[in-house]
Amino acid sequence: MSSEVPNDGCEEREVIVDAEGEPLGGFLTLPEGSYTLILFAHGSGSSRFSPRNRAVAAALNRAGFGTLLFDLLTAEENRIDEQTREFRFDIPLLAKRLTGALDWAHLQPDLSQRHYGLFGSSTGAAAALIAAALRPTLVRAVVSRGGRPDLAGQALPRVQAPTLLIVGGEDHQVIELNRQAAAAMAQPPELKLVEGATHLFEEPGTLDQVVHHAIDWFDTHLS
Repeated sequence: MSSEVPNDGCEEREVIVDAEGEPLGGFLTLPEGSYTLILFAHGSGSSRFSPRNRAVAAALNRAGFGTLLFDLLTAEENRIDEQTREFRFDIPLLAKRLTGALDWAHLQPDLSQRHYGLFGSSTGAAAALIAAALRPTLVRAVVSRGGRPDLAGQALPRVQAPTLLIVGGEDHQVIELNRQAAAAMAQPPELKLVEGATHLFEEPGTLDQVVHHAIDWFDTHLS
């Protein structure tokens, strides 16, 4: 494990997350004075090195939120998934890993008293919602970016945490899937459409809008 303190006052360190006995590599960043921790759940073959999630995490750090980016798959699972794509859609597995990471964080002396949020992308959004349903006393807010909340299935009505669904305005199929998922939730989520954005928010300025909405959401519900 290595650690460093950047000039911006954030402590950054590499960690090994014990997700129910499965060691997973992660990046933990804690701004000075922060009392929050947002765990990222990526999907679709991504990892803790995802440029988009790292950009979002860095913006959250600048806004004063702690973040944990970690791999939901082991190195061997990731190697297999690159060939077969079988693990990126294994929602129960991804949810189990994320729930295990929440439990791990709650046992760490410097993380146990923090207010937890979840940020899910693609299939990771379904894992985030399932984890929120399984740990209602821990998870205070969920944000989904271009996510597939519909894949959370029967867990959707049990999600108590305030949930924000952010979808690209040009991502028409995913918009409809998000609307279907929202209709199944007992606690109605908020749906934000980013005008001009497609699924990966690659268009200029669109990821900045995602960050803006996420910061507002977490600021409101993690306070």
